[in-house]
Amino acid sequence: MAAMNAWEPIAAEDATARPAFGLRRAAVEGEAPPTPLVFASPHSGRIYPDDMMAAAALDARTIRRSEDALVDDLIGAAPDLGATLLTARYARAYIDLNREAFELDAGMFADELPEFARARTARVAAGLGAIARVVAEGQEIYARKLTFAEARGRIEGAHRPYHAALERLIGEAQRAHGFAILIDWHSMPAAAARSGGRDRPCDFVLGDRFGAACAGLLTAKVERELEDMGYRVARNAPYAGGYTTEHYGRPARRVHALQIEINRALYLDETTLAPTAGFGKLQRDLTQLTRGLTGADWSGLRA
Repeated sequence: MAAMNAWEPIAAEDATARPAFGLRRAAVEGEAPPTPLVFASPHSGRIYPDDMMAAAALDARTIRRSEDALVDDLIGAAPDLGATLLTARYARAYIDLNREAFELDAGMFADELPEFARARTARVAAGLGAIARVVAEGQEIYARKLTFAEARGRIEGAHRPYHAALERLIGEAQRAHGFAILIDWHSMPAAAARSGGRDRPCDFVLGDRFGAACAGLLTAKVERELEDMGYRVARNAPYAGGYTTEHYGRPARRVHALQIEINRALYLDETTLAPTAGFGKLQRDLTQLTRGLTGADWSGLRA
């Protein structure tokens, strides 16, 4: 499955004609999903609306360095193999779907935020709340302060519809199979893959909130499949799973969530955001991983 020039950003003027997310089902709508697996790619969106760019101090190419570029294409075979696929359309820098909706940085806004939107999380402190303040090496995205009305518009127009869809898909899988498995797909800068004093970079990081977000057999299955293909896999460092994994991962309620981070050096030129020669091999390997996951016996997760 080729990338088909998917690394080119979607023109801002086309944004209003497009929904907040893309959805490809593994079955006809209304029919039960054939497997309990739901795949999501919240950071691969490529729409940068005009209102955002008018307020920006950086050009689109620089801002795009925060994207999990091409991740949606890497896992594009999932619906053909039995996993429903939900993908973001709007850029991560416009609205981060892997954050709580009102996880906002008060310092970014010209008006006073309501109390419920005055988040004090580590992510906000780092400039990476639901609306990011910085990109790449700490570069400030905006030339002016935003308004709360602008933030609310992004949340209502993109964040809420995406998570409403994700919640619905998880519910469908759980009703059909007695449990649901959410795989939240991301990519990480090569520099992050080298962090933590490792003797060599890891290729994948599996984040299960240190075992709190999913059954151990799910993390172990993904780890084993990837290692059998020759990849180096780490768990929970430097990424243990974000808002999506933490919010939806409820093993006691038979919803299991796992975040997968892919080293961008495997498939992407991080400067141009163009796929490298490794893209095709990685895409084939992730298709093989997906086939292994959709074909596995997960009946133990019903307990």
